[in-house]
Amino acid sequence: MSGASLYLGLGVLLWLLGLHGLLRLRHPLRRIMAINLMGSGTFMVMVALASRSGHNDPVLQALVVTGLVVAVSATAFALRLAVAHQAHRSRQRPTGEHEE
Repeated sequence: MSGASLYLGLGVLLWLLGLHGLLRLRHPLRRIMAINLMGSGTFMVMVALASRSGHNDPVLQALVVTGLVVAVSATAFALRLAVAHQAHRSRQRPTGEHEE
């Protein structure tokens, strides 16, 4: 088994694990983590595809680096939205009611 096929298999496994978490979990932070796991799997598959021939493809490597930057900023934005949503929900909840 070559290194590229190992990265390809692990990337697909990470993506499927993230998809499972996204479909099963309801807590916003866990869903954000599942989306990040899917993104990591996608990046691993792209790295495996970039090195499948004898030389590395610089375009796919540049896309992975750019995708990592976008993923970090999208995660920060999603976390900020989750915090704002939680604050909005806590302001509208009656005083005697508690979250599970």
